[in-house]
Amino acid sequence: MFNDIEKKAVNAIRCLSISQIEKANSGHPGLPMGASPMAYVLWNKIMNVNPKRSNWHNRDRFVLSAGHGSAMLYSLLHLSGYDLSIEDLKNFRQIGSKTPGHPERKHTDGIEVTTGPLGQGIANAVGFAMAEKHLAAMYNKENYKIVDHYTYAICGDGDLMEGISYEAMSLAGHLNLNKLIVLHDSNDICLDGNLNTSFSENIEQRVKAQNWNYTKVSDGNNLEEIYKAIENAKENTNGPTFIEVKTIIGFGSKNQGTNKVHGAPIGQEDFADVKKAYNWQDEDFQISDDVYDIFKENIIKNGEKAYSDWENLLNEYKEKYPEEYKEYISGFERKLPENWIDQVKKYSPENDSLATRASGGEIIQDLAKVTKNFWGGSADLFSSNKTNIKDSERFSDKNPEGRNVWYGVREFAMSVIANAIVAHGGTFHHVSTFFVFSDYLKAGLRISALSHIPVTYVFTHDSVAVGEDGPTHQPIEQLSMIRSIPNAIMLRPADANEVRLSWKIALESKDSPVVIALTRQNVKNLEGTKDLKDISKGAYIISDSDKETPDGIIIATGSEVELALETKKELKKSNIDVRVVSMPSMELFRMQDDDYKQKILPKEITNRVSIEMATSFGWFEFTGDNGLNISIDRFGISGNFKDVKEELGFSKEEISRKYLQKFN
Repeated sequence: MFNDIEKKAVNAIRCLSISQIEKANSGHPGLPMGASPMAYVLWNKIMNVNPKRSNWHNRDRFVLSAGHGSAMLYSLLHLSGYDLSIEDLKNFRQIGSKTPGHPERKHTDGIEVTTGPLGQGIANAVGFAMAEKHLAAMYNKENYKIVDHYTYAICGDGDLMEGISYEAMSLAGHLNLNKLIVLHDSNDICLDGNLNTSFSENIEQRVKAQNWNYTKVSDGNNLEEIYKAIENAKENTNGPTFIEVKTIIGFGSKNQGTNKVHGAPIGQEDFADVKKAYNWQDEDFQISDDVYDIFKENIIKNGEKAYSDWENLLNEYKEKYPEEYKEYISGFERKLPENWIDQVKKYSPENDSLATRASGGEIIQDLAKVTKNFWGGSADLFSSNKTNIKDSERFSDKNPEGRNVWYGVREFAMSVIANAIVAHGGTFHHVSTFFVFSDYLKAGLRISALSHIPVTYVFTHDSVAVGEDGPTHQPIEQLSMIRSIPNAIMLRPADANEVRLSWKIALESKDSPVVIALTRQNVKNLEGTKDLKDISKGAYIISDSDKETPDGIIIATGSEVELALETKKELKKSNIDVRVVSMPSMELFRMQDDDYKQKILPKEITNRVSIEMATSFGWFEFTGDNGLNISIDRFGISGNFKDVKEELGFSKEEISRKYLQKFN
């Protein structure tokens, strides 16, 4: 089946990859040298993509979980006809190039997700497969399979050592994601040496225990066996498939099969010998027409036909199912109906006090009616987070239309799976857990921000007001942690109306993840928010001083805004009249122009107080050197939440006392 030209194409991938690494004097040659055969078979014989329309909805998705092998992926993209030139390959790992050290979404044509942190790519692949399964169930009709594709990933030994691979693969098997196929570059070498120094699992038994199918290819250079393994995997209807392909890291090098070829260039002398071993006679970065032609005849030609067939099918679908078509397209364009926020409940001060997690839960029910492309999941905390859609079932193999994903206690995998679900396109997806457990998923949230994926994160139980569960469950440093992540928007709403407008920001975000922190305890619906239309500027005056120039400014977030308003009344007893500012988002406020910032926080008013039941880290930016930060720079304590707040100094009396002591 595979001729000499195709074997030459495999070596073209290898040599292009090594050339990039040698020119940059940086990179990981071992994986491309060992894994290029499986990559070639997958890309040029199996995958259904259209390089000229790289964002085609129904393309197969590919994830290089072992992202350090990026040179191989860039070689494949170039040869397959994506917008990546030889000059781009020559600029591998250089500033401003399209070929950074690890693959980056929205930076390089054809890159589906940002990979490099090991294990996350496997979870990404799970997310793509879940998105496909969900969308297919929602939109496909008899004879109109407009959503019908596979997800493929190549992982390494290191990926399988990371805990997230266990989390994600466990869920994938449970959900019977049979259109997910993972190829394992099994070379028994890690960066520091032999794999057996730190890993001795029986991979077959492991994946079968997680309800995966298992296949082994004993010779990673055998193109026919690799092809058969993938084709057979595509026929599986029960469970995802894991294909262990035994390879030799750095194949052809004098140091093949050792860690010496893992993470450093092999050097020009060894490269010259490698070329002889590959029977490669062309110069660096030189590819003959016969190699380009084999890619044109396969991935390019087949991809163009597949796209054309799908486009015709979609046009027929549009005619026959216009409403479904409109909804389907809107999902991929992240469009919502005009004035959609008007369909979401508003709250008045006359309404009963309500925890913002509870009002958030009510709001989610309205959002679910705005678009059926809205769905989400929780890390075994739906009953606490209140983020489930009540009139929908659980997402499962039997009910893939279900809009509630039971992620289980898998916070890290949940966040990374969500990244892929949103990156796949077609839906709005949110995930939730307790705020303190955001520590478990921070690495996934970081990639959300880095790769411009607008996942919505809902974190409840947002302060020491969690109470009796004590310091292990009381977030202290998490607010500042998330605020420190570039391109992440942290929102801590004061009441139900701010929650409502937080969701507006989240669903209208195109390039940034949005984090919404919500209370466990009840809070009042504030007078100052009943006519509030927007919080996108990050801060606003919720209650102003009667004086032309306020005596001071109190800035607060979340449930502490109510406390700030009570403190304002308390200070009036001492003839002190302050302005109260609600600041649901530091990040959004920073984005505003100087005029708006001056309007809210005039520079001449230096008597400033911040109130937030978390670390003081970051607050001096807004309160200044002369400011007073009512915060918690220690871990919390267990007890009734009212007693805990009191003990830690969060009362109107104590804050007023400190204000007068500081400024009067």
